Amino acid sequence: MEITTIGLDLAKNVFQVHGVNERGRSVLRKQLKRDQVAPFFANLPPCLIGIEACASAHHWARKLQSFGHTVRLMAPQFVKPYVKSNKNDAADAEAICEAVSRPSMRFVPVKNIEQQSVLSLHRVRQGFVKARTAQANQIRGLLGEYGLVVPQGIGYIAERVPALIEDAENELPGTFRLLIQRLLEHLKILQKQVDEIELQIKAWHRASEASQRLEKVPGIGPLTATVLVASVGDAKNFDNGRQFAAWLGVVPRQHSSGGKPTLLGMSKRGDAYLRTMLIHGARSVIYRATQRADADSWLVKLTTRRNKNIAAVAMANKTARTVWALLAHGREFKQGYAAA
Repeated sequence: MEITTIGLDLAKNVFQVHGVNERGRSVLRKQLKRDQVAPFFANLPPCLIGIEACASAHHWARKLQSFGHTVRLMAPQFVKPYVKSNKNDAADAEAICEAVSRPSMRFVPVKNIEQQSVLSLHRVRQGFVKARTAQANQIRGLLGEYGLVVPQGIGYIAERVPALIEDAENELPGTFRLLIQRLLEHLKILQKQVDEIELQIKAWHRASEASQRLEKVPGIGPLTATVLVASVGDAKNFDNGRQFAAWLGVVPRQHSSGGKPTLLGMSKRGDAYLRTMLIHGARSVIYRATQRADADSWLVKLTTRRNKNIAAVAMANKTARTVWALLAHGREFKQGYAAA
């Protein structure tokens, strides 16, 4: 029994394995407990293993690669069309095995431990930022019930709310003043957590040569540079910058038929957090470009004839292509660079 390709359906405790030989005939259907997975694959000859890109997928990919296997991760939406009839673990493993053998299949780069660690910092920071925004909105809403209006912007909370709860003329109950004071202290704790995590991310940025090269691109700072380097991994997995921009979801969605091309809005595929960072950076570039009012600038011309949101996505697309060129070819960013 010579196994050439395996589909592995991951889970918390019960893993399903489906293997085929070089002719595509099923030769292995097996259910494994979590502690049986590593010994089982350690005793198998090297083969191609397909895994859905889900929870713990990168861990198992690194583990199986250490045993000499070739591991490919795939997005779940690309595997789903290969599921036959009813859905169960065995059918999922068979579909993964079938999908990984397709020559046109698109694969997810396997991340190393360093990349996963810095992405974890970004995800935790994102959670603290959301909690901080929610806490600020709650303070603003509670004060609004007593006729005290705080302007929009999180900076106004720390600037004006302490004076409001100290003011004896606004008829606030004592218990309510203590409650707002407690919420302000919680807001300060959340802000401190965000600042500490940002310091860790910037320390990783200073130690990464690729991240420092990306920081020179307009619209990219340490946060965006680090998440780009950690998410992309090896940029040579993409054939060109257009493919990389499509992976990020900053290209038009297509719905064409009968030889008539129809382009819709932004596809919004891939990592929403990474795409958001690029678009926010693009908005900053647009703001600076319109301040200079350079009539010959491509970006200024674009903003005069299209909505600024469309211009921001177009600028993010251009930035993504620049990032791919820098990472794939190991180049330094040069302002005003033109291909020969």
